[in-house]
Amino acid sequence: MRVSGILAVPGIGTYSNDDQAAIKAGAVRDGYFYDGPALTPGYRAIRQPSESLQILLFLDDDRVATGAGVSVQYAGGSGREPVLLAEAARDRWLPVLRDVLLDATVDSFRETSALIAPLGLPRAVAYGVSQALLDAAANATRRTMAEVVAAEYGGADPIGPVPLLAQSGEDRRGAVDRMVLRRVESLPHGLINNADLLVGPGGHLLLDYVGWVRDRVLARRPDDDYQPVIHIDCYGTLGDVFPSTAEVAGFLARLAEKCAPFPLRVEQPMRAASREAQIDVLLRLRKHETGVQIVADEWCNTHEDVLAFLDARAADMIQIKMPDVGSLDDAVRSVLACRAAGVAAYLGGSCTETDLSARIATHVAMGAGADVLLARPGMGVDEAVMVTRNEMARTHAVIEHRSRRDRTQ
Repeated sequence: MRVSGILAVPGIGTYSNDDQAAIKAGAVRDGYFYDGPALTPGYRAIRQPSESLQILLFLDDDRVATGAGVSVQYAGGSGREPVLLAEAARDRWLPVLRDVLLDATVDSFRETSALIAPLGLPRAVAYGVSQALLDAAANATRRTMAEVVAAEYGGADPIGPVPLLAQSGEDRRGAVDRMVLRRVESLPHGLINNADLLVGPGGHLLLDYVGWVRDRVLARRPDDDYQPVIHIDCYGTLGDVFPSTAEVAGFLARLAEKCAPFPLRVEQPMRAASREAQIDVLLRLRKHETGVQIVADEWCNTHEDVLAFLDARAADMIQIKMPDVGSLDDAVRSVLACRAAGVAAYLGGSCTETDLSARIATHVAMGAGADVLLARPGMGVDEAVMVTRNEMARTHAVIEHRSRRDRTQ
């Protein structure tokens, strides 16, 4: 099957893009808005609506394969590429894509991925184009996208559902109840992005919050079989409160005690100014016995970054943040590299994503065999869990139905 036409259509994402540098510099909050000038290039305001670039590949049987490129909430920070401006991206890259992909055969996702790899596409654009190419390969070979990934990369066998991590956004308590109700496997993320307001002197605010999460799960879980992982994203704020890695490690051990009997993961406890410095900080932290799984995020943006963190053994789990990684080919290879290294693969993303990119990410997680998938899009719980779990259920049902049918023929 071949590509007969290509469109790139500017659209919207689910949440906002936020200028992390301006917020960290003390921008004043006014309701949902921030006052003051943006500091990071590409931002028109400190908080602006996220944009998406919808990629439409017309196939020669008149079906349309689709993808949606986005940039993450904090685009432009911690080594990430600039925020996606969809109209400018369309004008710059659509002619290039037409030159390369028109009349291209799309039966193999890996082969078509190799066509776009040398183009130098922004990662947000590559994310959307590669989604459409995976959809095209699934159409051409009459398989689910998860099956294409598993077959072409030697991924999950058998293909099955992947545990979810849901994120609370700023509804840090109400969201926990909705996660427990839906038996989300990892919770609540917590958005611990302000040291003064959410960690506090000596960490007492975060200790109280984590203890409350534990108690709430125990009080409201439907049965004793529900044993979620408590996963907290600290955005480097522990390093703002405690002056040394030894003190951060001691605090992590106290957090782990607060979470018992549930296991604790802490994402990005400390933040550094470069990839090498970030790896060094996490390595020094992991020398201490804390009882906490450390998750790498900041400065682990690309497939090459993932390999560097893996080579250094800098984390127990790696977040593979798909819009930052770019092409789904790199995302799949990053998951497989984590599996080969014995490090848990968290296939992350962003609240800025679309319903389409969320569903396709679900296929990638299932086909590659990720350990955890971020429920998305948006900052809500119910909607994101619904989109990802329903896509898993449909995909798994299709694969099982065809397998049973083939066995009886």
